[in-house]
Amino acid sequence: MSIYRRRLSFFTGLLLATVAVTAQAQTLLNVSYDPTREFYSDFNRAFNQHWQAQGHEALQVQQSHAGSGKQARSVSEGLRADVVTLALAVDIDELHRSGNWLAKDWKNRLPNDSTPYTSTIVFLVRKGNPKQIQDWGDLVKPGISVITPNPKTSGGARWNFLAAWAYAKQAFGSEQQAQDFVQRLYANVPVLDSGARAASNTFTNNGMGDVLLAWENEAYLTLKEHGADSFEIIAPSISILAEPPVAVVDRNVDRKGTRVVAEAYLQYLYSDVGQRIAAEHFYRPRNAAIAKEFAEQFAPLKLVTIDGFFGGWQAAQTQFFNDGGVFDQIYQEQ
Repeated sequence: MSIYRRRLSFFTGLLLATVAVTAQAQTLLNVSYDPTREFYSDFNRAFNQHWQAQGHEALQVQQSHAGSGKQARSVSEGLRADVVTLALAVDIDELHRSGNWLAKDWKNRLPNDSTPYTSTIVFLVRKGNPKQIQDWGDLVKPGISVITPNPKTSGGARWNFLAAWAYAKQAFGSEQQAQDFVQRLYANVPVLDSGARAASNTFTNNGMGDVLLAWENEAYLTLKEHGADSFEIIAPSISILAEPPVAVVDRNVDRKGTRVVAEAYLQYLYSDVGQRIAAEHFYRPRNAAIAKEFAEQFAPLKLVTIDGFFGGWQAAQTQFFNDGGVFDQIYQEQ
């Protein structure tokens, strides 16, 4: 055999071996909402170690992040997510309604209605709190600039809206007074970004606004990144229990052959390792013992629930965020 043919044979064999190894490596796509980038980056590494310790090949986990509503639409339009880890149950419900991407009873597959951690909404203000913003009522005062994303695309923005509504309803008593309050609040919003991370960048990097309505974990990550000499967190008198859910996308994992690893991935969020990583990224863990370990890092808050105060996500989505709902009414009138 000539030298040329021997070399060709060698490189062909090397190429085939590389292709074979690549073909064996499983890839998992986690389609998530804006502020989970850092959390899932660390969690993915931990899960990969756990997965390999069980005798499996190394796993390649890919992440996709944007506003929760936008992400749900992307999956329904063909983004081949193996799992979704979104901000709202209603966004995952929409995946069932829009094409039966997953089972209607997806919530029942994991503990706590498939919400392995919780969060809430707090205020992030500039150091020294120059506008003396302490509670929701301060957000409607003249001259206050409020940064919050668009509820039509962002799950965090919908939690923000509902937390403000809950405050107003309890403070003033009627639906009309609550609507008047949130209308005044959104009159103080100079720009609606598409997602929570974009809104955070508008406030922290672009210097716009006096207060950011933020996921609690996003606010604490901002302090960690920028330092406590730049910003501070204000806990309002009332907020809302945010329960970001997770689910396997049945149609995609069955087509891709990744159901086993996708289910293991989400189950690992409930492990001690997963719960501790969540807490380290300022999510409130469901595991009571680990929550106790990290209790001092979270401010005590009075929290309403989506089910108890609003009748569940379907009712809230219809009333406030569907086309023609309350948000459209108040924002078109600005």
